[in-house]
Amino acid sequence: MTDTAYTYHKSLSDYLPDMPLVIWMVLITLILGFAGHMNAPQMITMFNVGFGRALGEFALILLPSFALAAALAQQKAAPAQRLAAFASPVAGAGMICPDTAYAALSPIAGRHKLEVGFGAYAGFKLLYPAGPLIVATGLGTEDSMIAIYGVALLIPVWAVGVLWVRIIGNPLDKHQISEEHSDGNLKALKAFAPFGVLAALLITGAFFDLSSMPVLHFITLPKGALLVAALYAMLGVEPGKRRECLDSAIRRTGSLLLVIGAASAFGAVFTTVVPVADLFKVTGSGVMGIIGLFALTTAFKLAQGSSMATFAAVAPIAAPIVAATTLSPVAAVLTICLGSFIAILPNDSFYWLVRRDALASLQGEGRAILILAGGAILQALTGLTLVIIAVLVGLL
Repeated sequence: MTDTAYTYHKSLSDYLPDMPLVIWMVLITLILGFAGHMNAPQMITMFNVGFGRALGEFALILLPSFALAAALAQQKAAPAQRLAAFASPVAGAGMICPDTAYAALSPIAGRHKLEVGFGAYAGFKLLYPAGPLIVATGLGTEDSMIAIYGVALLIPVWAVGVLWVRIIGNPLDKHQISEEHSDGNLKALKAFAPFGVLAALLITGAFFDLSSMPVLHFITLPKGALLVAALYAMLGVEPGKRRECLDSAIRRTGSLLLVIGAASAFGAVFTTVVPVADLFKVTGSGVMGIIGLFALTTAFKLAQGSSMATFAAVAPIAAPIVAATTLSPVAAVLTICLGSFIAILPNDSFYWLVRRDALASLQGEGRAILILAGGAILQALTGLTLVIIAVLVGLL
């Protein structure tokens, strides 16, 4: 055999230490900060602020949602596969977090886990009281048509996500896929009882001002309602298994909070060092204004990772820009929501939630990124195309 019979081509990964991504995030964040001429105290302060920026909120969301997920898993409610898929957009919006919706619905989603993921992601972005309401508040605008157009836009955007899953193929292991198909039985419907409690509390909070009664006010807000729904679900678990559910929730929350904290710290330092807003000048109106606003939001989403952080960062910057153009408030809000779709990447907590569950059987990150980021990009571009068409024909 000659020396040329076998040739080994080294890749970049062969020259780099084998470390978890969270470690790389921390190291790159420090390097980026010092490269941006931060001194040591500034670097530490910025890292600290970025790391802890949303951990409290995520703890309030993830602990009860993972407890709810563990409780539902104990009920073995696999026959609710299609119900979980159809409920995912509403759950994503109602819980104001795609992570929460996915964690809660995944145990009963069976072969439809990825469809639940894309559905929850789309619902959080396009339905009240989530993305559109958050962005509209940041822009200082109110228009009931935002909610109506959001629902209309959700249908094709959601459908593209489902179609993408069918095209890309189901990566779930055979043992992860339930073979039951009786979606309409009472056992399947019983699994959704906690979501009925959640919906009832959220509706109560939307129609009644309970701010004078702190406890009632808290449990009718999304985080409090989720806690009540989790407690209700735990009542359906055998007493001897409740501690197991809680321990599982703590383990999953703890590991995810570390990833979220590192990703948030990276986003905080990156957006401080790199003038992202200056890279995308949003001027004019009509189609060019839509494209500019979409590009601005996309840049923030790619840097921040977190959809909620993107909404919080972009809206104040975009508000005076939108006011200086002739863009309609509805078009501006929906464009920002669509820009935040791009993309589901490793600096997004939602990526790791779906990656470690629906895509756990995949060995490398390449195909996982293709599936999640590719589907989200297609959803975003579909929605953007529809918004541009609506602007051109005068509907927006």
